[in-house]
Amino acid sequence: MSSQKLRVGIAGLGRMGKCKRHATNFHELTIRANVVAASTPDEAERIWGAENLPGVQIYSDYDEMLEKADLEAVVVASVTAVHAEQALKAIKKGYHVLCEKPLSIDVEVAQSVVTAYENSLQKHPSQKVMCGFSRRFDASYREAHTRIENGEFGSPIVFRSQTADLHDSSGFFVEYAKTSGGIFVDCSIHDIDLMLWFLGENRKLKSLQAVGVAAVHPGLEASHDRDNAIATVEFEGGKVAALYCSRMMAAGQEDTTEVICERGSVRVNMQVRKNHVEVHDSRGAIRELPQHYYERFREAFITEASEFTACCLDNTLPPISLQSSVQAVAIGQALQRSLISGEKLFFDGKEIKNRH
Repeated sequence: MSSQKLRVGIAGLGRMGKCKRHATNFHELTIRANVVAASTPDEAERIWGAENLPGVQIYSDYDEMLEKADLEAVVVASVTAVHAEQALKAIKKGYHVLCEKPLSIDVEVAQSVVTAYENSLQKHPSQKVMCGFSRRFDASYREAHTRIENGEFGSPIVFRSQTADLHDSSGFFVEYAKTSGGIFVDCSIHDIDLMLWFLGENRKLKSLQAVGVAAVHPGLEASHDRDNAIATVEFEGGKVAALYCSRMMAAGQEDTTEVICERGSVRVNMQVRKNHVEVHDSRGAIRELPQHYYERFREAFITEASEFTACCLDNTLPPISLQSSVQAVAIGQALQRSLISGEKLFFDGKEIKNRH
């Protein structure tokens, strides 16, 4: 095991606070990492970086950071639209890369990241590239996966999962939808990744269908997006999945999953709660919900940073397959197509055909 610290650069310090959290986790909470640089084109974010990341060189230009900083790894936590572009540049330089989800909003671009990585391995055989799907690092999801993988409940048959965000009245999602790839590529991508993890990353699709509404954010229609959507996914081998995503929850973040197996079901976070405090008063029994995604999955993000750092330093396999991350984009993109067209999509090998 290597005793050195991984020299890390952070790309992005903005977007909904997530990037700041990546920077903080690697800078303060990952023992084997040393954040030496960060980049963002936004002046306010650079000011935040200068104040909160002592000893870290802050750049306004990502390319300049890649050229001038003494890096071994890059965490791409910028807006989705530049994930692939920034990952490709770092891969070309031989750096390890942890890229926020999704790799891209386009499956061909996402696949180009895998191709670039495979080519780079010929010159940099110890290089690691991984897409960050945080729920795979959550202790509860890991226990559920381990017990199902060990066959305690028989084969998994039905997978159902949701990502439901707290309602945002600021209009952020309407603007963000212009470049996010849509609710399935952005919001549901975690559930899609979990679906592949639990049902089998190499399992072939048979069909999928999605429907949705723009209930509280009608402006999403201009971007062919919705604030609520439901999907059904059918796999070969008798496996099915139901996915729900929403951006209008009133009480808080509600992310839940159930895997129904031959001899039982395994449920994660079905009773959503911020902590174990309940208030009993004249209104009844009340428990608070987490208000945003990071509040629920904070420990998972910290574990992700630690395990990515360890696989780079110790030259072990990344915890998540990069090709699986491409498959998640492919399914999300197909669901978005079904959502917009209103058609059920059938898969014939690798090709999608519409059946009327």
